[in-house]
Amino acid sequence: MKRFKENWEITQNWQLIFPVLGLVGLGFSSYRLVALVLKHHHISLYIVFSLVIFFVLLKFVLKIFNRLQKKWNVKHRWEMITIFLVFAITGSSSVFISRPLIKLMGVTQENLSPIVYWVLYILLGFIFYQILLVILGWLFGQKKFFWDFEKKMLQRFGLFKTKK
Repeated sequence: MKRFKENWEITQNWQLIFPVLGLVGLGFSSYRLVALVLKHHHISLYIVFSLVIFFVLLKFVLKIFNRLQKKWNVKHRWEMITIFLVFAITGSSSVFISRPLIKLMGVTQENLSPIVYWVLYILLGFIFYQILLVILGWLFGQKKFFWDFEKKMLQRFGLFKTKK
């Protein structure tokens, strides 16, 4: 455990929650990916393929970890897990919020052209994504990172001007 804490630059025991949540989230994502592909198969197939996807995703994440840590100027490795968690939760939550809202507005694929429907759906999801990114970043203790990230993203769309 000592080596694990040193590797992830964990100085306080409460910081262990982030690697645990990261692994649980990665496991759940792996299972959901397999469930999309395999329908009505035996549970053992789900488990085997979920484990394979889990290890592939884990290898990928660990490979890009150091590069992103330098690019994003993040001090501790456990903070990177926090940032990944915020991105994952925000993406899922924006879809979770957008779907009922678009139905509440009376917009369906039946009463609009599919192109217009999907443009509205993506636009609504994008708006909630921006809001949730800052809120969840703040809740996870990464307010500065996500506020800076948000400003940079809005600048690229020409929606946010910086003072020179």
